[in-house]
Amino acid sequence: MVATLVKLRFLVLRNSLKRSVWQLVAVIIGALYGLGVLGVAVAGLVALGFAPVEVATTVVVLAGSAVILGWIVVPLVAFGIEQTLDPARLMVFPLPMSKLLVGLTAAGVLGVPGIVTSIAALATIATWLRSPFAAVAAAVCAVVAVLICVVGSRTVAALSTSLQSRRRFRELAGILIFIPIILLGPLIVGLSRGIALSVDALPGIARALSWSPLGAPWAVPADIAIGDFGAAGLKFLIALATLALLVVIWRWSLGVALVSPATSGSKRVARGKTGLFGVLPATPAGAIAARALTYWRRDPRYARQLIVVPLIPFLLWFYSNNLGSFALLNAAGPIIAFLLALGIYTDISYDGTAFATHIADGVRGRDDRIGRVAALAVISVPLVIAITLISVAVSNSWAQLPMLFGLCAAALLGGFGVVSVSSSQIVVPVPAAGDNPFKSAPGAGFTTALSGFATWGVSLLLMIPASVVAVLSLVFASALLGWLTLVVGVVLGAVFFVIGVRIGGAQLDRRAPDLLVRLRAQRSAA
Repeated sequence: MVATLVKLRFLVLRNSLKRSVWQLVAVIIGALYGLGVLGVAVAGLVALGFAPVEVATTVVVLAGSAVILGWIVVPLVAFGIEQTLDPARLMVFPLPMSKLLVGLTAAGVLGVPGIVTSIAALATIATWLRSPFAAVAAAVCAVVAVLICVVGSRTVAALSTSLQSRRRFRELAGILIFIPIILLGPLIVGLSRGIALSVDALPGIARALSWSPLGAPWAVPADIAIGDFGAAGLKFLIALATLALLVVIWRWSLGVALVSPATSGSKRVARGKTGLFGVLPATPAGAIAARALTYWRRDPRYARQLIVVPLIPFLLWFYSNNLGSFALLNAAGPIIAFLLALGIYTDISYDGTAFATHIADGVRGRDDRIGRVAALAVISVPLVIAITLISVAVSNSWAQLPMLFGLCAAALLGGFGVVSVSSSQIVVPVPAAGDNPFKSAPGAGFTTALSGFATWGVSLLLMIPASVVAVLSLVFASALLGWLTLVVGVVLGAVFFVIGVRIGGAQLDRRAPDLLVRLRAQRSAA
C-alpha cells in the first residue's frame, strides 16, 4: 500500500507535466535553478568542515532552523503545502491509518522539495567529518530533521483541511493569513537591526535555537564534536519528542479530515439581478470582463493576490525608516504593478470545466484575452496610481513621479501581454471553488511555482528597456530621462500588450479544446 501511494504521487506529477510542453519547459528551467542553489548549499556545507566549530555550528543551526520553519510556515502564505495525495480525497478508500501515515510521509520525502532537503541535510555529514562520531550523528539527525520537515508540513495541511469543514473559518481564512504576514515587517526589520548592530549575537541566537524543536536536530553533531555528550543527548531527545508530537497531532487531524472533509458553500442570488453584466458593454469581451470582476470581488482565490497591496508599502516603509530615508518607498508602485499584472498568468485554471461555455459559444481568443485583462486593469491601475502618488508624497520626491509612472506602465502593460500568452498555455492544479485559497490542489506546489517563476522571468525581461532609462535618470538626476522613462514604458508596454493579446488569442483559438481536455483531466485527478 505504501509503495502504491508513492507510485501514485509520481504518476500525478508525471501526468501534470505531460499535459503542456511549455509547463514542462518552465519546470526544467526552475529545476536547473534549484539545482544551482542546492549545489551552492552543499558546497558551503562542505567548506564549513574546514571552519571553526563555533562558526560551523552557528551557520548549520540557523540555516537548519530556517529550513524547518519554512517547511511549516511558508506553504500557508504562498502556494500551500504540496498535496499531491490529498488526504480528503482518500476518505473513500479503506486505508489503515498507520500505513496511510507512512505512505504520505514517504511521498513527501520523495517529492522534489523532500529530495532537495534530504540532500542538503545529508551534506552536513561533510561539515562534521572532523569527528567520526559527529559525522554518524549528523547522518542520523539529518533523517530526523527531514522527517520533522515533512511530517510538520503534513500536520499543518491536515489541520487546515479539518478547519475547512467549518464555514466561518473559510470565510476568515484570508484575514487569518493576512495578519501574520503584515507582522513580518517589524520582525524582519528588528532582526536586521540586531544583526547589523552585532554579528556576535548570531552564535547566541544559534545556541538558543539549538534547544528548540527547530534547531535541536542540527545541534546534536556540533555538541558531539566538542565533547558535550550530555547536551547532545538532551537535544536529540527534543528532536525525537518533536517528531513524535507532530505524528500524534497529524494522526488525530488526519482522522478528523477523513471523517469531516471540507465542503463548499452556496449562495442564492435574487432573480433579475445581473450585477456587473448590466454595467459593462454587452460584448463578448465585456461579458468576460464582468465575470472576471465578479471573481475578483467574490472569489477568495483571486482576492488573496491583493494581499501584496498593503504588504509591500508596509515593508518598504519599515526598511526606509530603518535607513533614515524614504526613497526606497518609491519602489512600492512598480513592485505592486509587477505582481498584480501577473496575477492571472494561469487564469483559465480557475475557470475549470466552466471554460467549456467559451468553446460552446465560440468566443474568440482575442475577446477572452481582452476581457480578462480589462478586469484586472480595473483593479490594478487605480491601486498602482494611488500607491505611487502616496509613496512620492511621503518621500517628497515629486520629480521622480514621471519615471515611476513609466516603470509602472512597463510592468503593468508588459505583464498584461505576458499573462495573455501564458494563460493560454499553462494549466496548473488550483484550489477548488469554496476551498481554502491557500491550500494547494493535488499535483500543485512545485510545478505551479516553477511556472510562475518562468512567467516572472519573461516579464522582467520586457521591463529592461524602461528600467535602464529609469536608472540613468536617477544616476544623472535628469528630469528629461524621467519623462523618457514614461514614454518608453507606455509605448513599449503597449506594444508588448498588443503582441501578447494577439499571440495569446491566436493560441487560444487553436488550443481551446486541448485546454478543456486538460482541465477535465485535472478535475478527474482531483
